[in-house]
Amino acid sequence: MRAVSLVLIFSLLVFAAAKKEGPTDDLIYDQVIRKLANDHDLKTTSIEVIVKERVVTLRGLIDSEKLRQRAERVAQKVDGVKKVINELRIRP
Repeated sequence: MRAVSLVLIFSLLVFAAAKKEGPTDDLIYDQVIRKLANDHDLKTTSIEVIVKERVVTLRGLIDSEKLRQRAERVAQKVDGVKKVINELRIRP
């Protein structure tokens, strides 16, 4: 019984530590992709998303500076994102 209690306590501590760290890069990637795809103005654009250590990089071509800035704001609002590097270029 005591061993079960220790395992349970250890499991809860591991879970709490993982939760405190925030979402994983994979989860952030999925959420950024989903938010960009669901945004009325951005859903027809093709934006490459890279996430490493909760830093999101946006790449690709986009139609205007306004949309470039909007994509950055959308990505920044995702829970767990530390920083957004906006490498989107405006289509000539």
